[in-house]
Amino acid sequence: MTFNLADLRVEIDAIDQELLTLLNRRARVAEHVGEVKKREGTPFFRPDRVAMVIEKIQKANTGPLKNEHVAAVWREIMSACLALESPVRVAYLGPAGTFSEQAALQFFGASIEHVPCASIDEVFRATASGSASYGVVPVENSTEGVVSRSLDLFLGSPLHIVGETSLMVRHNLLRLTDSMEGIEAVYAHPQALAQCQGWLNTHLPNAERHAVSSNAEGARLASTNPAWAGIASERAGAQFGLHMPAHGIQDDAFNRTRFAVVCLPQTLPAPAASGKDCISLVVSVANRPGAVHDILMPLKDHGVSMTRFESRPARSGQWEYYFYIDLQGHPSQPHVKAALAELQHLCAFFKVLGTYPVTE
Repeated sequence: MTFNLADLRVEIDAIDQELLTLLNRRARVAEHVGEVKKREGTPFFRPDRVAMVIEKIQKANTGPLKNEHVAAVWREIMSACLALESPVRVAYLGPAGTFSEQAALQFFGASIEHVPCASIDEVFRATASGSASYGVVPVENSTEGVVSRSLDLFLGSPLHIVGETSLMVRHNLLRLTDSMEGIEAVYAHPQALAQCQGWLNTHLPNAERHAVSSNAEGARLASTNPAWAGIASERAGAQFGLHMPAHGIQDDAFNRTRFAVVCLPQTLPAPAASGKDCISLVVSVANRPGAVHDILMPLKDHGVSMTRFESRPARSGQWEYYFYIDLQGHPSQPHVKAALAELQHLCAFFKVLGTYPVTE
């Protein structure tokens, strides 16, 4: 069959009109859903519901669209409809153009109210105070390990984790001119400087390195002086009108950062079991021989898999530590419930940081 471009464009225009009609029909139903939720006092945003809808759509997908593209389209549709029910205010490490902002958009979709914050501490404060409904904070990087400040703040925070998202991190060198010549200083978040250390040693060994609050702040500073460069995302480069003389400068080509989505329990209670769940908790034990071994035994005895185990000093001056643990499963499962009960009995400090669906 021979296709005519003009006829195909006419067909696409007609399909677009059909899609618009259906999307607005969906949006009107979403508005009614919002009225019911408001009347019943139930949460407007439920990440488990979003995941369930997307999974159902992906199972029904017969192509040629790829499943990841279908997921991206449906996430934006649901985000736009949710904005009609109740706009979602999301706090993240700002300014505009950070990887944290990108993670927030990846999880919630573009139709959010942005609450950029100057620090991870401020993300926690804004979310705990109700200035934002949700916060997005980095917790772990595949190259540099855990984000210590985020873990420390969980200890005394009333927030809990209700979701996660993982972002492929691509660091780029940004500056006012499209050249590597004459760079005297590089500005970026400490994690980014560490993740690009090898590249910087090779290509800019004489440039000073300055740690700043975020990569986007590094890009902003680079926009103020032609002798300065920043390390940040393409989005940040566009935001501040910068050239990209070098892209993908991270030492690990598969560099990823994991972000936690947090909120107050009254904003969204812990989601019900989805079948692919994670429990994050922090514990401490008395400083005695075999103590760490003892807290692992309930997990082994009840067949609960541990996917992460990190230690952080308790800063008590007594060589004591907090242990951050991720477990597979949901507290509603009998074997998980039993393991958690035994573990809590053995610990001097025990706090569940959140139960949430895991992402692939």
